[in-house]
Amino acid sequence: MSSSERFDCHYCKDSLLGKKYTMKEDTQYCTKCYENLFANCCEACSLPIGCNFKDLSYKDHHWHEQCFKCAKCSRSLVEKAFAAKEDLLLCTECYAHDYSSKCNTCKKTIMPGSRKMEYKGNSWHETCFLCHRCQQPIGTKSFIPKDSGYFCVPCFEKQFAYQCCACKKAITTGGVTYQDKPWHRECFLCIGCRKQLSGQRFTSRENYPYCLECFSNLYAKKCVGCTKSISSLAGAKYISFEERQWHSECFSCMQCSVSLVGRGFLTQRDDILCTDCGREK
Repeated sequence: MSSSERFDCHYCKDSLLGKKYTMKEDTQYCTKCYENLFANCCEACSLPIGCNFKDLSYKDHHWHEQCFKCAKCSRSLVEKAFAAKEDLLLCTECYAHDYSSKCNTCKKTIMPGSRKMEYKGNSWHETCFLCHRCQQPIGTKSFIPKDSGYFCVPCFEKQFAYQCCACKKAITTGGVTYQDKPWHRECFLCIGCRKQLSGQRFTSRENYPYCLECFSNLYAKKCVGCTKSISSLAGAKYISFEERQWHSECFSCMQCSVSLVGRGFLTQRDDILCTDCGREK
């Protein structure tokens, strides 16, 4: 046989005619060379996984088919669900017994791969995490804890939340209390200009809330001197005389404009005068 007709192992050069061989990247190897060069070692028995065996792999680790077993009960994991814990492979039953959490409602094990809910260190089967009021699964919806129970938002609002006396809708966060009645912050408005009063100084008249500006414009006394409102709520000082009022800075002699605050004065019809100007009259 000529050299051009030979069919040899690429590594050891032994003839492969009539023998088993394995191809790798279009190159032929005898089984012995292939196993020495390329076979993976089994994680369980440490022996090479030869050409005559199935090579089962998980996360860059390899096993003979007969070695692919649960590390605790030794049952085969071939074509079965399994879980990994600290580099050990466990069947779902062993993993659940040793590591899975228990449902806070039914007290049964939450099996690996099943849907569950977790909140503040507690776990539930998804079908066991129920609204305390309507007894329907909460699932991925928002919920609110109250005492020892959990409530879906609609049930919490019906059972516990105050209702805004303006819009009649539930107040779930924050809110304002005025005259022992609850309001949303955005609903607590000046009766005059409809400006939001939450966090602002305000007053009331006949049980209606007013911002200081509206109250001053509607009800405050007017200064005789400048005709503008005098609002004691804003801290303004004023002088009152015979049912007339003046801002302190406006209480001055009508003739010479000297301030009359803390000084004697005279009246001439509707005018007020300092004593000097009054004597001249």
